Amino acid sequence: MIESAPVTAESELAHFANRVWDEEIVPALVNYIAIPAKSPAFDAQWAEHGYLERVVTDAVAWVRSKKLSGLTLEILRLPNRSPVIYFEMPATKPNCEDTILMYGHLDKQPEFDGWRSDLGPWTPKYEDGKLYGRGGADDGYAVYASLTAIMALDRQNIPRPRCVGLIETCEESGSYDLPPYLEILGDRLGKVSLVVCLDSGAGNYDQLWLTTSLRGMVSGVLKVEVLTEGIHSGAHSGVVPSSFRILRQLIDRLEDAKTGTLLPESFHCEIPAVSLEQARATAAILKEEVYKRMPWACGMDGGPVLPVTTDPVEALLNRTWRPTLSVTGVDGMPDLANAGNVLRPYTAFKLSLRLPPVIDGNAAALRLKALLEDNAPYNAKVSFVPDGVPGAYGATGWNTPALSSWLSTAVNAASLSQFGTPVGFLGEGGTIPLMSLLQKSFPKAEMMVCGVLGPKSNAHGPNEFLHVPYGKRLTAAVAQVIAAHP
Repeated sequence: MIESAPVTAESELAHFANRVWDEEIVPALVNYIAIPAKSPAFDAQWAEHGYLERVVTDAVAWVRSKKLSGLTLEILRLPNRSPVIYFEMPATKPNCEDTILMYGHLDKQPEFDGWRSDLGPWTPKYEDGKLYGRGGADDGYAVYASLTAIMALDRQNIPRPRCVGLIETCEESGSYDLPPYLEILGDRLGKVSLVVCLDSGAGNYDQLWLTTSLRGMVSGVLKVEVLTEGIHSGAHSGVVPSSFRILRQLIDRLEDAKTGTLLPESFHCEIPAVSLEQARATAAILKEEVYKRMPWACGMDGGPVLPVTTDPVEALLNRTWRPTLSVTGVDGMPDLANAGNVLRPYTAFKLSLRLPPVIDGNAAALRLKALLEDNAPYNAKVSFVPDGVPGAYGATGWNTPALSSWLSTAVNAASLSQFGTPVGFLGEGGTIPLMSLLQKSFPKAEMMVCGVLGPKSNAHGPNEFLHVPYGKRLTAAVAQVIAAHP
C-alpha cells in the first residue's frame, strides 16, 4: 500500500497555486500575449492604439472577478503618462502595521525577428509546459501570481500583513512614468517592510532563485551625419569620410573592440566581496551551463561560436557587475536588397550600455554623451540622445542589502518546500528601475526580487516562453515567504 503524502499548509499553497494557474492564469496570459502592448518607448502612439489600456483593464477585470474581501483596486491615470494598477489587501495578521509591496509590469518589448515558424510574438502557444509569446514571462504573469499568492494564504486563514500591488506599464522604457505615481500615492503605500518583485530571472528551474543585484542602463541613439543626401560612392569615396567609419572611431573611445572591455574607469566599480562569494557559489551550481545554454551559431570550424570567457565565475561577473556595450538597432542603412553604391548621409546606432549596480544612471548618461560628442572626427555632426527625460536619463541599478535572519530562513524554507532544493542567489544583468527608486523611498525595506526568466526563456528575443511549472512553484513560494513575515 502506497501512503499518500501528508497534507501540510505548504502543500495546500502549492495545490491552490497549481489549480489557479491551470484554470485561470494560463488562459488569461494567452489573451494577454495576443495583445501587442508595447512599452511607450517602442510605440509612440500607445495612447491612441489602446493596447496598454486593454491589458490593464483585462487584468483589473480578472482581479475584480475574485471578489476578494477588503480589496481596494483602481487604475491610476496621469496626463500623458502610461497607466498604473494599484491594489490594497488589508492585513489579516492582528496588530500588524507593516506592508508588503508587490510589483510587476504589463508593457512589453517589441517583436524582434527569428521566431520559430509556428510561433510569433503575438501568437500564444502552450506546449510542453511552456507558454510561448511576448511578455508572458516578462512579466505579464506578475499581477496574477501576486493575487494568487495572497488568495492562497487567505483560503487557509493563514495570517499575513497588509499587501499592496503596483503594476506599471512603462518598465521596458525605463519606468520614467512611475515616479509621479509614487509621489501621488505617498502615504497610501504605508510602512513598506518587504518588496516582492516578480520581474527577474532564475538560474535553473530546480530551485527558488533570489536576485541579489541588477545592473543599471543607459540607452540612446548615437547619430553621425556627413551629408545632406546620398551621393555616388565611386565618384566621391576617399573624399567624403564614411559616417560608419566615424561612428566606429567614436565607439572605440568607449569599448575595446578585441575584448569588449569598457574603457572609461567611471563606468566601472569595485565588486563587493559578498557578490564575489555569491558568484562562486552560483558557478558551482550552474557550472558550464552559465554559457552553454546560449543559442550559439555554428562557427567557422563547425563548432559553436565561443563565449567571451569559459570561466563560469568570470562569466557571471561579466553579466552582473561589469559594464558592457550592445548595439541593438541601426538606422541610415538600406536593407541588403536595396543597398546601392551610395555614400550614405548618416549612420545611427541604438546603444545599450549596461552599468554596474551602484553606478548612477543619469550621471553615466551625461558622461557618455560628452565622451561621444566632443571633438568629432572630421567635424562631423555627432549627437547622442539618451532615452528618458532631462534629469532622469538612464536607469540606476540596484544591489540588495544583506538579508535579515527571518527572510534568509523564509526563502530557503520556501525553496525546500516547493522545489526540494535550497535557495540560490544570482545577480542579474537586466535592469528594473523601480528597485532603485523603492530602495531610496523605503531604505529599511527588504527585497525579494525573483522571477521565471530561466534558461532559454529568451525575454526580449524570439521564442520567449514562460515556464509554467516554475511559475506555479514560485507563486506558492512567494505565499510561503509572505506567511513567514514577522
